[in-house]
Amino acid sequence: MSLRAKLLLAQAPLALALLLVGVVAVNTLGRVGHAGQDILADNYRSVLAMQRIIEHLERLDSASLFLVAGERQRGLEQAREHLRPLEAELTVQEGNITEPGETEATARLRRAWTRYRTGYEAFASGERAESRRAAYFEVLAPAFREAKAATQALLALNQDAMVRKSDALERQSRRMNTLMVMAVGVALVGGLLASVSLTQRALRPVSVLSQAVRRLGQGDLATRAVVRGQDEIAQLARDFNAMAEALQRYRRSSLGELLQAQASSQASIDSLPDPVVVFGVEGGVLNVNRAAEEVLRLLVEGGSGALGQVVPEVREVLERVRAHVLGGKGPYLPRGYEEAVRVEGGEGGRWLLPRGSPVYGEGGGVVGATVLLQDVTRLRRFDELKNDLVATVAHEFRTPLTSLRMAIHLCAEGVAGPITEKQADLLYAAREDCERLQGIVDDLLDLSRLQSGRVELEVRPVSTEAVLEAALAPHRVAAEERGVRLSREQAPGLERVEADPDRLQLVLSNLVANAVRHTSRGGEVVVRARQEEERVRFEVADTGEGIAPEHQQRIFEKFYRVPGAGTGGAGLGLSIAQEIVQAHGGEMGLSSEPGVGSTFWFTLPRTRAPEGDASAPAFER
Repeated sequence: MSLRAKLLLAQAPLALALLLVGVVAVNTLGRVGHAGQDILADNYRSVLAMQRIIEHLERLDSASLFLVAGERQRGLEQAREHLRPLEAELTVQEGNITEPGETEATARLRRAWTRYRTGYEAFASGERAESRRAAYFEVLAPAFREAKAATQALLALNQDAMVRKSDALERQSRRMNTLMVMAVGVALVGGLLASVSLTQRALRPVSVLSQAVRRLGQGDLATRAVVRGQDEIAQLARDFNAMAEALQRYRRSSLGELLQAQASSQASIDSLPDPVVVFGVEGGVLNVNRAAEEVLRLLVEGGSGALGQVVPEVREVLERVRAHVLGGKGPYLPRGYEEAVRVEGGEGGRWLLPRGSPVYGEGGGVVGATVLLQDVTRLRRFDELKNDLVATVAHEFRTPLTSLRMAIHLCAEGVAGPITEKQADLLYAAREDCERLQGIVDDLLDLSRLQSGRVELEVRPVSTEAVLEAALAPHRVAAEERGVRLSREQAPGLERVEADPDRLQLVLSNLVANAVRHTSRGGEVVVRARQEEERVRFEVADTGEGIAPEHQQRIFEKFYRVPGAGTGGAGLGLSIAQEIVQAHGGEMGLSSEPGVGSTFWFTLPRTRAPEGDASAPAFER
């Protein structure tokens, strides 16, 4: 039997109970209706006949009075109108004897009516008025009163019978109501109990299957759902048992392989010299390698509070990278060595640079994050040595370069003697190269000072409009020559910004110069400033050639130039601009699409942190 048939069968007792209640209700209503019909059939016709007989008797008595009064013709006509109907009503009553004593009362009425009619005929045949008057008062009036009294007695008999039957019907109705309530209660309770019992029997296999599923979810792969029958639940139980059997075989066959794969994976990450931390999708620490245990003092046994074991600086870096990866933003790549965090150890301080990679599940979703803290202590030292070397060379170039520029200038001006036109062209070309070389040296020295933290920013409130205009003004002539439109946009309510005006103008001027250089004729360069939560965002957007995605990650590196970008500087302008923005406590980035244009942006804090505040950006590199 199918599950549907079992459930329908479970409802059958309730349906039978409802049917029984319906049968009892129909029977009760039928009995009550028949009782009412009996009252109408047995007594109502008699009551109606008696009322009409009384009416006819009164009309005959009126006709007799007309005769006594001398209006013979009128009296006889009225008498003829009521004699036959009265006889007919009396005949109806004689054929509707239903109550005890009604036979005698009807016979008494018949005798009284016979006397009245005999007396009326004798009364009506009298010719003299005096004899009719005497006959009326002596014979006819007593007969009228006797007949009327007999009629009223018979009427009262039937009316009393109607009252008794009505009372009996009311009592019967109350009994029937009580019987109906009891029948409904018994049928409802019985039907519900039977339905509940049958439903429980039909659904008992579901409970068995549910318990088996729960035990399987707890890891008991040996559990089975024992359900007999051929319905849908039995088929589902057989399918569940087959699935549990397959899972049990899979565990027996794969457990060793899984353990071996896990051991290999753990050995692989333990072989790495750099700390590795694996986070779950909820943010908890799932695994660490030996380097993380030794360097960070991080243990998996710490549970959800494992990160509380590490120093605050490292914990902040791990939480930032974890949030980036688990937030669906892809791998986390550091922007430079400035993101490295220092960790003290037995062999001195170590600088660790964070990197993050997502762990994907079978469905393609992110189910975890792996954070690698790369030891860049030596690389950072090499970078510092390189920066020191570059700064030293640039400084040593400055004095001879100044002398060379002066000598070329004097020769070009003819101070050392007259020169030919060809010599003048060569001297002018040499002077332009010296000026470009001087600019590179100055940029190198500025970058060195920024990275070493020797530059002190003079932060003060400055006019946003003045900053934007000062950034555009030096490039208007070059923009007009190239046919490029320059414009600025300033959000309402952003009249002032806190920054070092000279450094801020240097950043914007560098971005505008690059935008004008890489925008073709008919294009446009727009400088914008707007509020963005607790920060001020500056943008320089152009409609130029754009930057390919593979070059966008390296565009802020020192000495990096996009291949095929044409003439320009030494690739230091964007590095210097980024250092200045970071010294203000801001961030810098770009969005670009080849053939559409580029937008370079940077943000500055709305209110600069006070001096000595722990949240203020550090300028050391």
